[in-house]
Amino acid sequence: MAFSFDPTDWQIVPARTFAELRIGEIFRAPSRTLTDAHASAFQTVSCDNHPIHYDVGYAQRYGHSAPVVHGLQVLAFTAPGATLLPHNFGAIFVAFTELSAKFLAEVHSGDTLFSALEIVALEPVGDKGQVTTAVTVHNQRGELVLSGQHKYLLRTMA
Repeated sequence: MAFSFDPTDWQIVPARTFAELRIGEIFRAPSRTLTDAHASAFQTVSCDNHPIHYDVGYAQRYGHSAPVVHGLQVLAFTAPGATLLPHNFGAIFVAFTELSAKFLAEVHSGDTLFSALEIVALEPVGDKGQVTTAVTVHNQRGELVLSGQHKYLLRTMA
């Protein structure tokens, strides 16, 4: 019997329905250590050229031990695609609709960040469903450096 490969059946995890998702499920991203190269690349993409992000002397004059990684770069560590969450959604995904974030501690080059998304609410919205996740980013010292929420809209009927 010959094996027939179908790329449309290639999934990292089985896709689930809205009804199969559970409050309390946690989706973690691999840890990543930030480097000066990451900060420089983000500075180029964001056009945020404030010296607090790259000038050691400037940062120290204003009370920082080192240049501060862009807050939006830290927020990017909560991207759902860095976890298996969107793979669980599969074809029922409609939109990433909302996010919030609180920046709680400075991040510097050399810090290793650990992000997670936890499902905290599953709410029907008409003929669709809304998933709310609590998002967190911790550093290598266990300090919570960012907390917030994401909301996603999903189809409830496949």
